Amino acid sequence: MELSNHFISFKNSPIQFSKPFRFNTLKPLFSLPTSPDSPLPRLSLYRSLQSETLKALEWSSLCERLSVFTSTSMGYSVTQNAAIPIGKSLQESRKLLDQTAAALAVTQSGTLDFSGIEDISGIVNSAVSGNLLTVSELCAVRRTLRAARALFEGLKDSGDCSERYMHLLEILQGCNLQIELEQKIGFCIDCNLSIILDRASEELEIIRSERKKNMENLDTLLKGISAQIFQAGGIDKPLITKRRSRLCIGVRATHKYLIPNGVILDVSGSGATYFMEPGDAVELNNFEVMLSNSEKAEEIAILSLLTSEIAESEGDIKYLLDGILELDLAFARAAYAQQMNGVHPILTSEDCEGGPSNRVNYALSIDIEGIQHPLLLGSSQRSLSEVFGSNSEKSAELDDGDSVMATESLSKRASEFPVPINIKVECGTRVVVISGPNTGGKTASMKTLGIASLMSKAGLFLPANNTPRIPWFDLVLADIGDHQSLEQNLSTFSGHISRICTILEVASKESLVLIDEICSGTDPSEGVALSTSILQYLRDRVNLAVVTTHYADLSLLKDKDTRFLNAAMEFSLETLQPTYQILWGSTGDSNALSIAKSLGFDSHMIERAQKWVEKLMPEKQQQRKGLLYQSLMEEKNRLEAQATKAASLHSEIMRLYHEIQHEAEDLDRRVIALLKKETKQVQQELKATKSQIEIVVRDFENLLRKATPDQFNSLIKKSESAIASIVEAHCPSDGLHVNEVDVSSYTPQYGEQVYVKRLGSKIATVVEAPGNDETILVQYGKIRVRVKKSDIRAIQGNERSDATNVVPRLKRQGQQIHPEVNQNEEVSYGPKVQTSKNTVDLRGMRVEEAAFHLEMALSAREPGSVIFVVHGMGTGALKQRALEILGKHPRVAKYEPESPMNFGCTVAYIN
Repeated sequence: MELSNHFISFKNSPIQFSKPFRFNTLKPLFSLPTSPDSPLPRLSLYRSLQSETLKALEWSSLCERLSVFTSTSMGYSVTQNAAIPIGKSLQESRKLLDQTAAALAVTQSGTLDFSGIEDISGIVNSAVSGNLLTVSELCAVRRTLRAARALFEGLKDSGDCSERYMHLLEILQGCNLQIELEQKIGFCIDCNLSIILDRASEELEIIRSERKKNMENLDTLLKGISAQIFQAGGIDKPLITKRRSRLCIGVRATHKYLIPNGVILDVSGSGATYFMEPGDAVELNNFEVMLSNSEKAEEIAILSLLTSEIAESEGDIKYLLDGILELDLAFARAAYAQQMNGVHPILTSEDCEGGPSNRVNYALSIDIEGIQHPLLLGSSQRSLSEVFGSNSEKSAELDDGDSVMATESLSKRASEFPVPINIKVECGTRVVVISGPNTGGKTASMKTLGIASLMSKAGLFLPANNTPRIPWFDLVLADIGDHQSLEQNLSTFSGHISRICTILEVASKESLVLIDEICSGTDPSEGVALSTSILQYLRDRVNLAVVTTHYADLSLLKDKDTRFLNAAMEFSLETLQPTYQILWGSTGDSNALSIAKSLGFDSHMIERAQKWVEKLMPEKQQQRKGLLYQSLMEEKNRLEAQATKAASLHSEIMRLYHEIQHEAEDLDRRVIALLKKETKQVQQELKATKSQIEIVVRDFENLLRKATPDQFNSLIKKSESAIASIVEAHCPSDGLHVNEVDVSSYTPQYGEQVYVKRLGSKIATVVEAPGNDETILVQYGKIRVRVKKSDIRAIQGNERSDATNVVPRLKRQGQQIHPEVNQNEEVSYGPKVQTSKNTVDLRGMRVEEAAFHLEMALSAREPGSVIFVVHGMGTGALKQRALEILGKHPRVAKYEPESPMNFGCTVAYIN
């Protein structure tokens, strides 16, 4: 049959295969902003600079924080690779923020189910490449399409379809859910069983029907011939099996004449059995082979058609996957906003949107109050959770008042770090110069502004207060860190200047430029001159530039141009610590000498540096000297008081130390003597116990060689009794209280913990239901011992319900337990898959030897499992003995041949 002429028709179904020609444009996930006048070299330069900026602002770390909130593998991969969408325009960024707000509203009323969504883009690409999709791959496509439809329906039902929810509905509004393709796959394939259904095509249904009839005829014929051979003594039991993909009959080599015109297909390993195909079965077997090949060809044709349907729907499916990804990221941003208490930022197109009339209402182009860096915020939350965890036990010992105070203290610590900062930039400001001390938070504040700009562009809420306002920047360009490069022969200053040169070339009127320590690492006079020139250039060509510096002369630029703004990081001279707060409109001091002294710098070097500073700026330094001297005197008095207190504590501690040391020396001598005595006693008892156990083991081995399988259980009981006597003699009593009840009326149950006198006053667990011989099998640790019922007592306060808790514990310890099975309940056995661990091969053994191995294997199997007994056919004696054991064994629920074609292997189901 030619594949091109093949078609599929559905009985009693309106569904028909069609091949619509539809071309969809995939939704772009992330693209770089370009303009008509941007040449390719500049675009390449932008890519490199933007990548370095994202690395400097730790954008990938923020995306990793977002990845934990995604619900699909596609969303997790995109966030882990820091490839989340960033708005290429103000409208796109606002749309992303609206999607986040809508997802947050949906989350408050319920959650959407993303389960069942798989990344099937690889399957679609494989189909487009011409590869034949498997049944499992087609089922994956169907599951994803069905889950996408359920997701869309759940989204429609999640709210009142108001304007806020419509931002999410628009994501999937233009998507083709491929309902028809989903139904076609479901009509042709049973995804639960992973098989192609008969109804997939008329020809497949006819082929399978003919094959079924042919198999019935073949089976009837072979059963009749096999029965005749059995009656004639040619085989121990009728045997029909398959060899070389053809059904045949087993017959003894000496009786092959019973099958005239037969074809020998195979011979058993011993050569005693021939597997022959009767002459009457040749035509039926040939027909079966032909139908089997036709069925495979038809199934391939069906898979090929379904594959072509998926290939033709490539655009629609990938467009749908992009929509699901966009929806997943929206809900991930909403969950992240909930986790960090984020608020919706307002994006503006200009520093004073609306013109002069709007300056009255919005005097600030950037107005962000109480913002915290999201990465520092996440670190502080993890640290706080560790603090709560470590103090949970202490909190339980406090009374209500102390507990409340402790909770308030921890909450206060959570709110104090990271320190919230305010970012206030007036309208018309183009350059902000931030000065202040090292370790004062200048770089962190600048990074916070940069990451906040990227977050707002990507639709992420900001961890701030009230309603933050921030302009939309087309580019965020940063020069932060040391750019020294040995490979490019660049020093620190050269790398810094090279980076700034690239920024000046790429930046536009809507860009945000962040430069840390501008023109540092060179002569101060030349650095100030070059910095001034750069800032004046940026003033006329970017939306906003924020720089940090230690050059005091750069703060004078504000006096000449109102488009400059000064800011300083606050530093407390009382504590000699930064407060991490920005003082807008102020000029900060570096406080380098104060910080160096607080960090333990050499005091002599500090003094010499102080003299040089006084020579350069005598008036200002004299005033600062007075304040510093006063602070140092207060610190000196405090340290002297602490030193006196520490000396007193040290004296008391040393006295206690010498006293405890004297006691410890005497205690060590006593411990050594006691250990020697105990060691000698333990060695003597160990030697005696080992000798007794060796005698029991030797006797057991001698008797085992002469014992029959019927005597095996009694021999084990006798050995267990001997071991129990040895254990009882060497195990001290732990003084447990027992219930003195009537022994004859008390019957312990399976799994119950009982007191066993013969185990040296120890608690053991009943691991086998009591039998009729008045003995019970118990387990203590790894030792199993059979004891008399009269030696067992119930533990005081023991309840029957406790027995149910013992079973899981025994399973966790790796002990084999065989619980009783309720005959009225259906037992769930393990998968009927043959492995080396669940197979007992008896071939080649004597009958009694095989019986012994089979008995041992059945006793060792876990409850609810299956065991494959390979006995072969041969003379039939070995198989008959194996089936007798399986029929009588108490742990075998049922048994059956491995398959209708293989009578040499039997499957047993274990209770």
